[in-house]
Amino acid sequence: MRLLFSLYGTRAGGLLLALLLSCMTLAAGVALFGVSGWFLTGAALATSAMTFNLFGPSAMVRGFSFLRIVSRYGERLSGHATTFKILSDIRVRIFSRLIPLVPLKAAAHRTGDFVARLTADVETLDMMFLQVVAPIATAILGALGLSLLLWLVLPEALPVVLIGFGLTTLLLPGLIVLAGRRSGAETVRTAADLRIAVLDGIDGHADLVTLGAVDGARHSVDKAVALVRKARLRQSWRIAFGPAFVVLGTGATAIATLFVGLPVLEQGRVSGPVLVGALLAVMAVFEVAGPILRGAGKLGAASAAAGRVQSLVDMRPAIVDPAKPVRVPPAGNITFEKVGFTYGRDASILTGLDLTLHPGERIAIIGESGSGKSTLLGLLLRLVDVDTGRICIGGVDIRAMRQADLHAHIGLLSQDAPVFIGTIRDNLRIADPAADDATLHAALVKARLDGFVRSLSQGLDTWLGESGETLSAGQARRLCLARTLLSPAPVLLLDEPTAGLDRPTEAEFLADLLAVTTGRTLILATHAAIPHGAVDRVYRLEDGALTLED
Repeated sequence: MRLLFSLYGTRAGGLLLALLLSCMTLAAGVALFGVSGWFLTGAALATSAMTFNLFGPSAMVRGFSFLRIVSRYGERLSGHATTFKILSDIRVRIFSRLIPLVPLKAAAHRTGDFVARLTADVETLDMMFLQVVAPIATAILGALGLSLLLWLVLPEALPVVLIGFGLTTLLLPGLIVLAGRRSGAETVRTAADLRIAVLDGIDGHADLVTLGAVDGARHSVDKAVALVRKARLRQSWRIAFGPAFVVLGTGATAIATLFVGLPVLEQGRVSGPVLVGALLAVMAVFEVAGPILRGAGKLGAASAAAGRVQSLVDMRPAIVDPAKPVRVPPAGNITFEKVGFTYGRDASILTGLDLTLHPGERIAIIGESGSGKSTLLGLLLRLVDVDTGRICIGGVDIRAMRQADLHAHIGLLSQDAPVFIGTIRDNLRIADPAADDATLHAALVKARLDGFVRSLSQGLDTWLGESGETLSAGQARRLCLARTLLSPAPVLLLDEPTAGLDRPTEAEFLADLLAVTTGRTLILATHAAIPHGAVDRVYRLEDGALTLED
């Protein structure tokens, strides 16, 4: 739980407020039950043998009832609000780790496993504070308060109450946690396997249909579903035992309290109303045991999920910033000097590659799929490091620079550049959060998308849907181009920017692209036909080396 408690520290204010209100709710509930028992018993006895002041106790009952309602509402409001913020913090922390890890594939996880860790595992942690941490802390404080009350009015019952309360709220949940660790871990593992199977089936649907392997993939999903169901049923059985244990522990403790208290009543050392009030107060404090026992049934799964998330957070990327970084030269040649790079042990991609690019020059790199064009761009961005040789900007090795500075100096438009869920304005401001509407429209003009955006009823505030589903392929590509052009980076890398477009749209897009990037250093990696005179040089990447095309 190291991950959770490190995050709890950053939200300590909200969590302490929720804990305080939880204790207040429990105290108000105990006081309400105790006063009610004292009040009702005293009133009943007053009708036959004694007088009883009804106004004070009735006012206390109303006051404690109101306090309990207000504090419970406040506890739910503050606790859930803080929990949602913690979940957001977890996701931000995970994404901040995934950004350097995913391009390298160094984490050795499939896409489905990443998705499982970002969704199911994080969601498993959502109620840890409200169902485990806060109830246990409240139970401890509640036990102290109840002990003080019993010490004052019925000290003989103090040992049996503490034993019964401890067994119900600490020992039994602990046993449930120990018994459920294996099933909890199994629940998390099978849920992750199911997501992997589903996402693999979606990603590879075309290949599965072509190869006639759909039935096999469906069988894998069905098998994963069955395992998830089995694991969750085991976990549900343990969670279901929680209320039964609460009733059993409450009843047993109440009987023991009554057994100890009746002789004290007979001796006249405590009155009947006080004994009844103390008995109901003891029963009321067990209210906190319910959430603890329910949380204990889920703690095994939460622990396993936290472990999976923590392992991702702890994973150290292969690319790290130098201890004493050097600033990126604002201008200077980009040089690849005897660069070599190999995937795995035998898949040599680049071998002794040399390239010099002067400021403002524009080159195109062509080659077959898998020849290393995207790898070359990734090396310049330092998503991976060269195996041999070096890459320099202005004579400075990029490994001596901070990654953030390097990425600010180089802009990228990749073949799978995403359109994010949100508005047009949201997507554009990723490149420049401070850009005003005039700047955004200027970028759209360069990308030849401004007319389309202005024709929309909501303009820049038009909602695009998930993955830009409201845009055509060409419009989505132009929006990504506009976003890239908003970046002040003096160097632009374009990796298959026309992928997925038809021939006429491709030619039109490429012509516009080359026109609006004038003045910037440009490296274009593409399969598309390059318009004559559009770039200064065209290179072919083949067998790990560059050759200049005529």
